[in-house]
Amino acid sequence: MRAPPHPANEAQRLGQLHDMKILNTPPEERFDRLTRLARRLFNTPIALVSLVEASQQWFKSVSGPFEAQSTPRDISFCGHAILQDDVMVVENTLRDDRFHNNPLVTGEPHIRFYAGCPLRGPGGVNVGTLCILGSEPRDFSADDRATLRDLAAMAEAELAAFQSATCDELTQITNRRGFMTLGQLVLNDCLLKQRPACLTFLDLDKFKQINDILGHREGDRALMDFADAMKVCFRHHDLFARLGGDEFVVLFNGLRQPEADALLADFERHLQQQSRSLNRRYALRFSSGVVEFDAAHSRSLEQMLEESDARMYAAKKRRNALA
Repeated sequence: MRAPPHPANEAQRLGQLHDMKILNTPPEERFDRLTRLARRLFNTPIALVSLVEASQQWFKSVSGPFEAQSTPRDISFCGHAILQDDVMVVENTLRDDRFHNNPLVTGEPHIRFYAGCPLRGPGGVNVGTLCILGSEPRDFSADDRATLRDLAAMAEAELAAFQSATCDELTQITNRRGFMTLGQLVLNDCLLKQRPACLTFLDLDKFKQINDILGHREGDRALMDFADAMKVCFRHHDLFARLGGDEFVVLFNGLRQPEADALLADFERHLQQQSRSLNRRYALRFSSGVVEFDAAHSRSLEQMLEESDARMYAAKKRRNALA
């Protein structure tokens, strides 16, 4: 068996995959219908939409008797397929040095045939595959390859649609819809693993003055500056979003309130430095309210947002009183 090597653009590839915010999201009919169609068209027992992470491949859609939600990347067929620009076919795994003693060949699901077409994310790099698996060796014709390419193009369109539906058009970070979906998944995972989390509601101070004095174009630039600072300061496994207008939110995954407060202080310092380096005519400041997730007395994401919002407005009121 040969583990798949990492492509030369691995850091860029993983960055774009994480930016899509699709990992570990629930199954969706728009992807499931493609894997069902692939099974029927090619008469194979299993079809998958696979996304290749740093150390594992995770399945957005599974059609057929394949129970795993993910498998290690070093035994994955798709880890090899993403290194190519076209369909990768293994007509008989027992005759391929890369796979003949692979655990997925010698054990369940006893793969004897594989065909996978790389899926490009919206950024243009290969993030996964649409693939079919068979338990018997078989030929795969040029027409078969063309059909698999067509299905993969449809899967790529759905990946782009997913990102569009959950991405804020102006700032290019997660929008409210994406945050409410992904945020609840994060909290569910924290509850399952008894891991801490903190949510903070952020509201720009005196944003209306920027719009009124400098115009809405400058206001949009201020919102983009704020989002750019979030991308720099917060971690990949934190979930941050623009809820609308000048309201933002961060869900700190695995942090308690003192650690979240420290990160917010670093973020505020970065904002001031960024405004100076960009020669902006204003300094971006914000009010925030932090709420800690308690696994023993868990609340919904909506409830945490409501409390964090109330704490943010109380903090803003105190700041305005001191101004």
